[in-house]
Amino acid sequence: MAKKLHSGFTTGTHATAVLVGAFCERFMGEVFDVVEVTLPKGVKAKIEIQRDGKNHFSTIKGDNDDIDVTKGAKISCVLYSHMPHDVKKQTPTLIKIDNFKLYVWAGDGVGVVTKAGLKIEPNYPAINPTPLKMMQENIKALDTKLFGEVHALFGVENGREIAKNTANAKVGVLGGISILGTRGIVKPVSSSAYIDSIEVEIAVAAAQNKAILVLTLGNSAVDEAKESYDDVSIVEIGNFIYDTLARMKKHRFKKLLFITSVAKMTKVAQGFKNTHNRYGTIDFDEIKCWIKDEFGVDFKEDEFVTLKGVLQTLDDKYHKEFITNITNKALLRIQKWMVELDMKVDEIEVLTLPRKIKQGLRW
Repeated sequence: MAKKLHSGFTTGTHATAVLVGAFCERFMGEVFDVVEVTLPKGVKAKIEIQRDGKNHFSTIKGDNDDIDVTKGAKISCVLYSHMPHDVKKQTPTLIKIDNFKLYVWAGDGVGVVTKAGLKIEPNYPAINPTPLKMMQENIKALDTKLFGEVHALFGVENGREIAKNTANAKVGVLGGISILGTRGIVKPVSSSAYIDSIEVEIAVAAAQNKAILVLTLGNSAVDEAKESYDDVSIVEIGNFIYDTLARMKKHRFKKLLFITSVAKMTKVAQGFKNTHNRYGTIDFDEIKCWIKDEFGVDFKEDEFVTLKGVLQTLDDKYHKEFITNITNKALLRIQKWMVELDMKVDEIEVLTLPRKIKQGLRW
């Protein structure tokens, strides 16, 4: 029987929980070790919290079956009646509830936005709109009267180290992780977080008026791209070919360059919108048909399980032309997808490694 996957809660949900805990102590005189948080879709979540000091609470982000570098992170919030001392340079986010004002600050381990193109403007804490809205709604729902103003300082233990495993520095979020989440829940084995990261990187590149967007699939592709392009222009897309193109649609780039290995390029040529093995493997019967049509060589009786095996069997004199044909088929496939998505760039190029065979077209 397959393992039952379990979900968890976002950094935004946990940050909201510790804020609620701190507010309950400050305005209601009550200390809780579990608080109930209302998520964007009205779902209720019970989060365990711990009191670390006066108006100071923390929580541990729970485990889940998603790829999540923030699992186990300690997220904290402390309330002050005045601007906190010794904070990094930033402009606090203001949350208003009637005449009450809550200023939100990024403390140790929480990043500050420094580049345009994100959902948060530069110089503000890297706490996304949905978590901020959750904070506002959950504080507003407390059975107490709010008065004056309060400053909330959020922190994440070892947040700077955790952020090194994200694209934060590349997109201009410095000093720690971002507080994220659109639904408050982390779905198990969900690709949404990775695709969201891709979308952010595309937006940052567009905001900086990059003429060329370089999409890379695989470590060798990244290394190749870095020889000619800066980090902001390069987006590592995992296996998400079509999803990435869809997220380029609202931006305008003059040129798209796609770089990957010959095996992954073959999958694109065969129409794989996502090249992960869970979506299928290379159709070697089709490969044999290509070889017969292009070179008159019949591999009818041969069985292949890797493209490397095909190349080892195919005469060396055909290698370059064979890979060139695959590259061109992939180029035309990407063009077809872009037409489907009603998007356009002036020029498309694809580069196949390790031979560095390039094909391109202009619209």
